[in-house]
Amino acid sequence: MNRNSLIAAIVVIAVIVVGLVVSRNYKKTLTTGKISQATPTAGESGTLQEPLKTKPQVLISTSKGDFTIELRPDVAPKTVTNFLAKFSSGYCDNLTWHRVEDWVVQGCDPIGTGSGGLSNLPTETSGESFVVGSVGVARKAFPKEVSNDSQFFIIKKDSQFLNGEYTYFGKVISGLEVINSLSVGDKIISTTILSK
Repeated sequence: MNRNSLIAAIVVIAVIVVGLVVSRNYKKTLTTGKISQATPTAGESGTLQEPLKTKPQVLISTSKGDFTIELRPDVAPKTVTNFLAKFSSGYCDNLTWHRVEDWVVQGCDPIGTGSGGLSNLPTETSGESFVVGSVGVARKAFPKEVSNDSQFFIIKKDSQFLNGEYTYFGKVISGLEVINSLSVGDKIISTTILSK
């Protein structure tokens, strides 16, 4: 074996070892609920030390105006922790509302097509009903146990068929008319945590 082949073999082994370590830490993150504070899906991880006892409010500024949502850590603690980290880091800034239908709007997809983000967030179902203004998390049809870590949706018409199937994690408390005015391609300009 010549020197170049030996170096190449060492590099390949090192890449495999690093991949296994990252994969193991990633799985640990999923099971412990730990998320990154700066970049919620990668890097150095932190954890919420105590469950939130309040209902945090977030101002979402769009190209059509502003609206405010109130989050529900009492019914979806891991989801709220994930989205608070995303909202505070500016993750959704300048991303679009890629899905706008008569009953729902959906956005914060890093790719902008509805196929971006990671499917690594546990689906936290509850007894809450998806009525007008409800905020939920996108997921694929299968497996139902995991949801998308960045795409969220807001209900424009009562949609109880989502009850017990999707994570409900908040509601719109002001600016519903802004949501009703959104079109495909409108942008999320910024997200600001108003209270924790």
